[in-house]
Formats: sequence, C-alpha cells, structure tokens
Amino acid sequence: MKPIIILLLSLLPFGAFAGEPAPASAAGEPTVAELSAQLEALKARTSTWDKIAARLPRISGYVQTGYEWSETSSTFFIKRVRLNLAGDIAEKLDYRVQIEFCGPKIVDAYIRYRPFEQLNFQLGEYKLPFSIENTDYVPLKYEFIEYPLSLRRLMGFNDVCGLSATGRDMGAMLYGGFFNRKGYSVLGYNFGVFNGEGLNVKDKNKSKDLVARLTLRPVRGLQIAGSYYWGEYGSDYLKRVRYGAGACYDEGPLVVRAEWICGTTGLPAGGELDSDGWYAVGGWRVTPSLMSVVRYDTFLENSSESASRQTNYTAGVVWQPVKYLRCQLNYTYEDYASRAAANRNVVSLMLSGIF
Repeated sequence: MKPIIILLLSLLPFGAFAGEPAPASAAGEPTVAELSAQLEALKARTSTWDKIAARLPRISGYVQTGYEWSETSSTFFIKRVRLNLAGDIAEKLDYRVQIEFCGPKIVDAYIRYRPFEQLNFQLGEYKLPFSIENTDYVPLKYEFIEYPLSLRRLMGFNDVCGLSATGRDMGAMLYGGFFNRKGYSVLGYNFGVFNGEGLNVKDKNKSKDLVARLTLRPVRGLQIAGSYYWGEYGSDYLKRVRYGAGACYDEGPLVVRAEWICGTTGLPAGGELDSDGWYAVGGWRVTPSLMSVVRYDTFLENSSESASRQTNYTAGVVWQPVKYLRCQLNYTYEDYASRAAANRNVVSLMLSGIF
C-alpha cells in the first residue's frame, strides 16, 4: 500500500508542470538554470511526500481457519483473524497495534523506545517475556497448530488460574542485548512489571507481577533461556508463580527445541496447586517451503495426583507454497493418565491466509 501512495503522490508535481507552460529562453526553450530549478523543486516535493508516507502505518495481517476431527468431534474452526498496524513516530520510537477479530479484542498495543542496543523500553500490552515459544515463535512462525500444554496451562493461554490472555498482559518492560555478533546478541535480558490480569484488564489488586528472562546465544541459531514469573492475581491476592528453562537450535534445515515449565497457583477455595510439564520438538526443512515436525508434550496439572497427567504425541507437516498461504496438517495422540478420560486421536488442518 505504501509504495502505491508514494508513487501517486510523486506524480502530482508532474501534473502541475504539465498544466503550466515552462518558462522559455529567447529561443522558446527552457534554460539549463530553469530546468535545474524545476528539478530541485521536484526533489523537494518528493522528499516531503516521502516523509509523510514514512509516517503512515504499515498494514498487515492474517486469517487462520481449518478443520479438526477426533472420535468425539468433527468441526470447522476459525482460530485467528488478526489486523496489524505498525509505524515509526520518530527515530528509535515506534508503535504497534494488533487487533483480533475472532472474539474481538486488542491483543497488542504498545509504544517502544530503542535508544541503545543494550537498553530499550516498551509500554502497553504485549507478549510476556516468558519462555522461548511464547516470545520467539509467533503463530505465523510456529510449526504446530496448538502450543504445548505446559505453556497453555501456565502462561495465560488457558491458565489453571482461569486467565485466557494469549500469553499477554499490560505493563512496562526493559530489555536489551550485549556482545553483538553480526545481527544477534550473545547475552540478552528482559525485565517487566505487569498487571497480572490478562488482556485489556486493569489490575484488581495493588501488587504488580514481575517477569524476568535471561537468554544466552553462544552461536548463531542456538539459544539457552531461563524465565521467572512472580505475581498475585485477583482481589484476593492469590499466588501465581512460574519457572521455566529451555534450549533451542533453529538454523538452516534443522530445528530442535525443548522447554520445562512449572508453577504454583493459589486457589480461590484455599490451598495451592503445583503443576509442571515439558515438551521436546524436532523438525526438518525438507525444502524452503516444506517442513516436517514431531513433538512430545506432557503436563502434570496437579503434582500430587499422577492421574492428572496428559501427554500428547504430535506429528505434522508445514507447507508454504507461496508467500501468502501457509498450510499445516497435524496428527495428535492424546494420552490421559486418568481412567475417567478416554484417549483420543485428533487430526487438524489449518490454512493461514497472509496479507
């Protein structure tokens, strides 16, 4: 959109010149000085339009829809419908707004100031800096249709505490990196202060939740990260503490990733719930447009009850034949430790239309 606007605006001066006769020399032709003056005027106008266009928001988005089958259900679904607006307010100062139309809500809305590589500031609503997958693997980059159980149940997707916030919250964050090596920092950090109540919700108590993450990238493509979350949610100041650690290698055709996430959650009825889980992912890019992946994913919701464990085994294929279309096919075997729950075979297909 922006290149088209720039082109149209750049052509306006030509229209103005076409409507007026050019000053002529005694022989009826413009002089070199007159042509130079007209050229400089055109450059000045074009530069002005370029500056205006640079302030216009960059518009993008995607639609994710598909079909899921299991022994107990068969349904079409719409997973995400996102519109993204991003732009620069000034040098080193930018913004982003992302709207979800599937259950309408604002999922991202922040201003970011980036004065130095080592120290940056972000304020608004956005992804919590916890875990590798929650921060580095957005839906259009993620290899599977669903995120792992431990992340969904302990980081605000479908949290055991009741939050459903796509891993996001409202708050302020400092972040940066040290020892730059050709496009990546060897050591990175994130430290944030958040409401702890999820999307578009004011804090329900006077305490603030703290999130910290430290990332080490010894070589290109490899990262080792540790995350910590401390918070209190609701008007009763119920405990919400999370720990996580993991490693990821994603370079060239190979992807290998694993994370362990655990947490303690205060319950409204009293007492606390200890939970933990981990996952491991392996993937191979057969071609630039085709990738095969597998994942082992296990989660124990109540550490004192082995019957609360669920383990998922997933195999999938990602195919992106063109830039604007992404196709994903997943097969998952859901294994429940509880005798009250039946194991399931689930087949899911999802298409992402990107603009």
